[in-house]
Parts: sequence; structure tokens; C-alpha cells
Amino acid sequence: MSIKKIIEGKKEWRAHVSRVKSLPQDYQIVYKEIQKYLFKVGPVELGEGIGLLSEILAFFEEGVAAGKGVLEVTGTDVAAFCDALIEDSKTYADLYQESVKQKIDKKK
Repeated sequence: MSIKKIIEGKKEWRAHVSRVKSLPQDYQIVYKEIQKYLFKVGPVELGEGIGLLSEILAFFEEGVAAGKGVLEVTGTDVAAFCDALIEDSKTYADLYQESVKQKIDKKK
């Protein structure tokens, strides 16, 4: 990765964080919990930029503009909301299971 891309990535991330900070407090709290959840459970594509996080942020901004509370937007089960977002995405857990399966298959 070139230095130029690293700098552009940092600028993009800082702009993203600034948008998050402009959300109402309840939205910020839920956004940060979603971010932690996704970083743990991790769709593999999440490491390729902030695409999904930007989509969530835009969705939250629409909710704010519509005058909705954050749980009206996500539902009361925020983990289920996250799971629905990544249900068709490959996760790090999937990669781990595949690697274990491959090791087992090699020993057969």
C-alpha cells in the first residue's frame, strides 16, 4: 500500500468519525456498539475500507433527519440488526471453520 493511499484512508476515516460525532448521543452509542460488534464478528470485507460502516452511518443520518429514535431505526435487538446486515457476508469465523475443516480433511 502506498503512502498516498494510507493518507487518503486516514482522511476518509477522520471524516467518517466527524460524521459519527455529529449524531445525537443515543445514535453515537449504538453506532459505536455496532462498530465493536462488527470488528469482533467481522465480515471479511469490513477490512477493505469503511463501506458498510458508511452505509450504517448514512442510515442513521436518515433516521435522525426523520426524527426517529435510534432503536426505532435498528429495532431493540441491535445484535440481530448487525447479524442481518452481514448474513450473506463471509466472516472471520467462517474462514476459521474452513481452515479447521481443511486440516481435518488433510489428516484423513
